Amino acid sequence: MKRLIINADDFGLAPGVNQAIVELQQAGALSSTTLMAAGPYFSPAVFLAFAQPRLAVGCHVVLVDGSPCLRSSEVPSLLDPATPLSFRATVESFLADLLRGRIREQEIEDEAIAQIRRIQSSGLTVSHIDSHKHVHALPRVLAPLLRAARHCGVRCVRNPFEPWWSLKATRPAGRVRRLLVHAMRTQARAFSRLTAEHDMMTADGSIGLLATGILDDSVLRSLLQAMPPGTWELVCHPGYGDSALDQARTRLRASREVERSALLAVIPEALRNDSELALIDFHQLEMT
Repeated sequence: MKRLIINADDFGLAPGVNQAIVELQQAGALSSTTLMAAGPYFSPAVFLAFAQPRLAVGCHVVLVDGSPCLRSSEVPSLLDPATPLSFRATVESFLADLLRGRIREQEIEDEAIAQIRRIQSSGLTVSHIDSHKHVHALPRVLAPLLRAARHCGVRCVRNPFEPWWSLKATRPAGRVRRLLVHAMRTQARAFSRLTAEHDMMTADGSIGLLATGILDDSVLRSLLQAMPPGTWELVCHPGYGDSALDQARTRLRASREVERSALLAVIPEALRNDSELALIDFHQLEMT
């Protein structure tokens, strides 16, 4: 049996992103999303989520390229020294300071708890956690995030490592992106150990990471055709372009509409034609 979680990141980023996520879930082309607790369109996203009770909503923990839920005085090591009300702008600067010991794990845990709790306080049940820019692939980030999740009663986390079969099926990806995804895979063993220690559940791997920004009909079909039995998460970033997205700090703009169209065209058809393929979410993963 092939079980697929289709999760859209960045819920709460912009009205067009929120709208696309809800429309795709209604069309049977998406099962899950992760909400940015400090996103500029958090409240409209919560309103939409309540209107779609079958849309699983997780927490997209943001530690890079965003702002904290806690007061700046509570998480000083997470903030960019140049702009002390915001997180570091890039993964590279975050990683450099993490490796130098300048970022405190306790502050990561506290901020993650605050983000999860903000979503829970809205009345939504948090299905799982993942992280903006996949920084939880790093053990020093993963450990405090897992402690935060368990503290808040959340038992599922994204497995941010792409399997070989998916990497081979994603042909058009650029060399730099491919090197980054391969570099992430070096942390997979630590991920397995830490998730087991914290009794957290996850999928067998994530697909679509290498395809970020190029996930069109052709790439999506290639991934689905290559998919073996198991439980996999398709990571995607659909949306409509709008002025709020234009103002957001993201490299994913026009590609969001391409992804939305691809999901709408390919996923319902694949579910109809492949009796071995089932669309699930993290709530169902927790029940197994």
